[in-house]
Amino acid sequence: MKNPNDSFLRGRIRSVKFAIRGMWLLITTEDSIKAQLFFGVVATILGFYFEISNIEWMVQFLAIGMVLVAEALNTAIEKVADFIHPDYHKKIGFIKDIAAGAPSFAAFISLIIAGFIYIPKINLLF
Repeated sequence: MKNPNDSFLRGRIRSVKFAIRGMWLLITTEDSIKAQLFFGVVATILGFYFEISNIEWMVQFLAIGMVLVAEALNTAIEKVADFIHPDYHKKIGFIKDIAAGAPSFAAFISLIIAGFIYIPKINLLF
């Protein structure tokens, strides 16, 4: 909540504090984020192993970020939906299913990106 007595700088610092708290809550409470972080770490290790280029690093981190953002937004939508209507409701289920589709799209696209980066490098090993 915005404090009217905060200066511009103090307001930004508070915003960063809330953002870091949100990331921590996601990492410590959501299994889907933990799984995606694990895959992100694996991709990062592979990047070092295969010595990918700077452009490949940028694309890889954009893909990892895209998946994590989609997972975070999906979690937020599901939490709001559960808060509004805790019991099963057909329309809430529809909304949650659509929200779950976003990280699925992001993960699928990131797998395609990983294929473009790593398949040629794996083929060079054999």
